[in-house]
Amino acid sequence: MPEFLSLVSPDEALKLLFSVIDPKVTPEDTQAEKALGRVTAEDILSPQDLPDFKRSTVDGYAVRAKDTHGANEALPAYLILRDEIPMGEQPGFIIKDQECALIHTGGMLPEGTDAVVMLEDSQILESGEIEMFKAAAAGENIIEIGEDVSAGEVVIPAGTRLRPSEIGGLMALGITSIKTARAPVFGILSSGDEIVHPSKKTKPGQVRDINSYTLGALIEDLGGEVVHYGIIPDNRDEMLRALQKAQQECDHLIVTAGSSASTRDLTAEIMNSLGDPGVLVHGILIKPGKPTIFAVSGETVMIGLPGNPVSALVIATLLVTPVIESCLGIKKLRPKAALLAELTVNISSQTGREDWVPVRIIEKPGGSLLAEPVFGRSNLIFILAKSDGLIRIPASATGLEAGTLVTVRLI
Repeated sequence: MPEFLSLVSPDEALKLLFSVIDPKVTPEDTQAEKALGRVTAEDILSPQDLPDFKRSTVDGYAVRAKDTHGANEALPAYLILRDEIPMGEQPGFIIKDQECALIHTGGMLPEGTDAVVMLEDSQILESGEIEMFKAAAAGENIIEIGEDVSAGEVVIPAGTRLRPSEIGGLMALGITSIKTARAPVFGILSSGDEIVHPSKKTKPGQVRDINSYTLGALIEDLGGEVVHYGIIPDNRDEMLRALQKAQQECDHLIVTAGSSASTRDLTAEIMNSLGDPGVLVHGILIKPGKPTIFAVSGETVMIGLPGNPVSALVIATLLVTPVIESCLGIKKLRPKAALLAELTVNISSQTGREDWVPVRIIEKPGGSLLAEPVFGRSNLIFILAKSDGLIRIPASATGLEAGTLVTVRLI
């Protein structure tokens, strides 16, 4: 087992982990209308052209574009109104030279037409003719067959997390059932004799379990499932039994607390005993979250997180997120939500260590943004509750100066 605090960078830690694991995606059938946030397990192909008929994008008159050439307010074009096109039906007539048809937004163009003149660019005369004040180009104000997608086209690749727009696209194509990645199941264990359930009244020296619930919420938000194994005392045999049980019932494990150098902190030792290759990383060049553990037993990833709530949640956001994304088979990683803001104060940092600092966003008159650090120790959960995001100080820097434009990763 590597020496405790033989430190590696966050990127090196992830590289070591993914060098020994290759998560397999398990597909399962999912109703498309309930698939928001799920990840596709296979390419989804369009069964048809979309749209599958020419339709109007405006209220107006379907015309042959050539019949309106040169039309303007001084010299309008005059067309004969053939009929009105009923919504939701195929027109039962063909438009001939010098004819037009009243059409509504979304209506199907009749045969013979290739453009639509908007109502506001025309008027109906007492004679029944339509006076056109504007020429239309072929294709104007219409959507062509297959303009959105073509039959057989990959419309949603495998490994895509579905947003409302993709759900709408599936409905438009009549796709009501899809294959999505089964949610990876994470077992969460809190360790420590001082930890009690949130429902308990604390005695002097006790603290309520925070990490199980913040981490569980993060995992579920990212598409995983959570099994809570409660609070495990600082006892080797009990912790070993709990981890063995969780390993049998879950895909991956997270243990909070028990990752530092204290003689009572048994997490790394027990994780290393559960199977090869064992502990890969014990200590990361990052603040907060230095004593993080990465271990693997067979196909089970085991992550030991610090007990301090801020440290645990920051590390989970940065390093557990990629594990969950790999388990779901996500191939297209969309940019993380972030914005640019001006740092309000100087922040010092230790060179050689990557620092992540919570900040709140303040909007200045005129719309520009300020990033104001929320200082506090890593065992104070409301430090993050009061924050809007995190800023990164790279390992090569000794800090950031007030006035620097920083990228705030929203949380």
